Amino acid sequence: MRAARRREIDAIVVWRLDRWGRSLADLIVALQELHELGVGFISLGEALDFTTPTGHAMAGLLAIFAQFERDILRERVKAGIAQARWRGGRHGRPPPVAHRVDEVRQLYAKASVNQPSRDG
Repeated sequence: MRAARRREIDAIVVWRLDRWGRSLADLIVALQELHELGVGFISLGEALDFTTPTGHAMAGLLAIFAQFERDILRERVKAGIAQARWRGGRHGRPPPVAHRVDEVRQLYAKASVNQPSRDG
């Protein structure tokens, strides 16, 4: 966007439209700003050229569906977390090993002692 604001580029090419914005509102604001700056927007995956009236309409529709897909995914993740909590299971990242530093050092020391020397 900085390059577009400095008028250093004529167009932005993305692989997929949903990779450009984090939310529908973010996407629409960015696309509107690019349009006002006279910078084209092209999405290869959807064969969308935002510089045309048809492309402009399709960009809006695709953005709506991309937001819908993210919302559905978010609901599924929340449901999965709730189910894991209900079952008493863990979810998310595994716990860090920081609380097991002493154990890790002992295992490392034991492994170092048990390895044969390379000297001879």
